[in-house]
Amino acid sequence: MVVRYRTAGSLYTVAREEMEATMIDPAFTLEKKTAIVVGAANGIGRATALVFAAAGARVACADVEEPGAKTTAAQIEAGGGQALPVHLDVTDGASCRNAVAAAVQRFGGLDVLMYGAADSDRTATVLELDEAAWDRVIRINLTGAFLMVKAAIPAMITRGGGSIILIASQLGRVAAPGRAPYCATKGALIQLAKVLAADHAAQNIRANTISPGAIETRRMLRRWKDMDEARKMMGPKHLLGRLGLPEEIARAALYLASDASAFMTGSDLLIDGGYTAI
Repeated sequence: MVVRYRTAGSLYTVAREEMEATMIDPAFTLEKKTAIVVGAANGIGRATALVFAAAGARVACADVEEPGAKTTAAQIEAGGGQALPVHLDVTDGASCRNAVAAAVQRFGGLDVLMYGAADSDRTATVLELDEAAWDRVIRINLTGAFLMVKAAIPAMITRGGGSIILIASQLGRVAAPGRAPYCATKGALIQLAKVLAADHAAQNIRANTISPGAIETRRMLRRWKDMDEARKMMGPKHLLGRLGLPEEIARAALYLASDASAFMTGSDLLIDGGYTAI
């Protein structure tokens, strides 16, 4: 079966059988696993949903942007995979519980949660930032993750274990001027994953974070007039001299979702092109 998906503006083609045959370790497969990808409408979330599906997972594509979630799910199904678009408001606990219930009802269980929802914060010092703007970033970036893991963990326990992946940031480790709520929430996600790992290891649930550098997604266009300007301004801040691609983060998520990372929990996987190395 050949599975064709479009990610980052280019045709992403993978033969599922060939993928399994050429893997260094078959533990990378997600066959018979069900994943919820939060933020699946675009960017890292969409790329991750497509990569999970290519590895054999059944994927619930969850996002507040329902049309984008449906597009991602349609791409998976067009390639022969199984997907379910789910409208999700991560600021609402009932919506989070309903998303998990929908995935369990459709696919029979839950094995993987990838949380990639993040708010668009404006550049401002704490003196310039109003409480409503602070609260919104906290609510989406951090509280939403709490609500989703709270909803997902019981289903994973029923399944006999699972993998939780929270998308943090290199800015959870180092500061960026004018990004107080973003940096604070991303650092908090790293700590949240460590606590989840400690609390639920006995239930065979692993929890890790991925900390990407600047990635070529539409979030870049909220700070720069176009992607060329984003590349020019942000690329040199990384030792590799460029921005990352959504697929590069998605491949790391596949590692954490699969049994290939079975001995990894409570860790932060830093994929920042050398941003924090110097």
